[in-house]
Amino acid sequence: MSKKTDVRVIGVEVYFLSAPMRVPLKFGGETIESCSVARVKMQISDGNGRTGYGWGESVLSPGWAWPATSTFAERDEFMKDFCLKLAAAWSNFEVSGHPLEIGNDFTTSKLDTILAEANEGQKIPMPHLAALNCAAAFDMALHDAYGVFHDVPIYETYNAKWMNRDLSCFLEASAPHIDFRGKYPADFMVEQAPKQLPVWHLVGGRDLIAESERTGTEPEDGYPVVLDEWITEDGLKCLKIKLRGNDAAWDFQRMVDVGRIAIERGVNWLSPDFNCLVTDPQYVNDILDRLVLEHPMIYGKILYVEQPFPYDLESNQIDVHSVSSRKPLFMDESCHDWQFIRMGYNLGWNGVALKTCKTQSGALLSMCWAKAHGMTLMVQDLTNPMLSIIPHILLAAHSGTIMGVECNASQFYPETSLPESKIHPGIYKRSNGVVDFSTLSGSGFGYNGAEHARKLSTPAFSKLK
Repeated sequence: MSKKTDVRVIGVEVYFLSAPMRVPLKFGGETIESCSVARVKMQISDGNGRTGYGWGESVLSPGWAWPATSTFAERDEFMKDFCLKLAAAWSNFEVSGHPLEIGNDFTTSKLDTILAEANEGQKIPMPHLAALNCAAAFDMALHDAYGVFHDVPIYETYNAKWMNRDLSCFLEASAPHIDFRGKYPADFMVEQAPKQLPVWHLVGGRDLIAESERTGTEPEDGYPVVLDEWITEDGLKCLKIKLRGNDAAWDFQRMVDVGRIAIERGVNWLSPDFNCLVTDPQYVNDILDRLVLEHPMIYGKILYVEQPFPYDLESNQIDVHSVSSRKPLFMDESCHDWQFIRMGYNLGWNGVALKTCKTQSGALLSMCWAKAHGMTLMVQDLTNPMLSIIPHILLAAHSGTIMGVECNASQFYPETSLPESKIHPGIYKRSNGVVDFSTLSGSGFGYNGAEHARKLSTPAFSKLK
């Protein structure tokens, strides 16, 4: 049955923004110096013809979502062009309902078809993860539009009052005692979402961790450069450490070097990220076992291990129980949706890193499936600036994570979000080890004017009514 609150999409606009980095980010086999950001304005209508709109934004990240041998620029352009194809499809998508229902229906019925058509004749086809990365801005704009239209925070709508379908219409359990009938996303969220969260800092593979590593070419722009400066400036207590995943000696030493700084500076938690390049669990086990023997204090600070193994879970069904028995093991790039999480769960993964850049709808469904099956959650960053960081933080606040949220845009392009930071200073400047989002208020994602904080150029696509 439909509800009076149901809406449908009637128009879309797409803008592309640029986010140049102040320092390079080493990501897997690539070094990233700039990112494109897709910003979407989505127009909706209800059964009475009333209209409204909302905003969504996602960093397009070829280095993360589409590792390949073609150039970063080529993949970036392909992803932007794919966004325009999605915009045309969304502007003609007639499904009505709650945004999670509409968003899920679009992803399951349209996305792969559009991707297959776009990939025709491509020597290196774009993968599903990159398609989700492009789709995220549209999905978030739909959720925001629905909340704004009904003058309600969007997280107050993930329940039976607003939704037509319960979770059994989307999810299948992997245990007989789990029943999604009569359950909604709100049933898996924290009762009272906080206004502050502990914040994780990314220690990139090329980041300086000691004064002796300075070369004299570092930016002199008033922002920290060396890890010790970041810890002092932002009061950091949680460090995520990018490793190589194919150089065990370097990875071990990096853990030791950063771990010693953590002990000296009172950092509480560490998380190694092996960049999806490991193919044998023993690689990770050996590093963890050596740490527990030689540096037990550093080992004790490891809260969880992030995605050591390849993106393509279907082609790399590695039994990882030996790793997850040592430390919580979190899926990230390989958990495209709840079905991939189910596959990982059966292989021994016991944690999930949620990301809004895989769509808000998909992240919520993944959260529900994972929590129902006893998996631990984290919300990981994709260096989200401007508007994109707001749904990212809200997901962490409402999901209940193992420890806070990762936010690293202030490290790599702090100037990019200056217009939005005038409205939400605690979001774009980490302080005392936390990110403060108490300024978010009102309907939708609570942008509170941040969606209008900057002047936009001519849209790359526009079809509004």
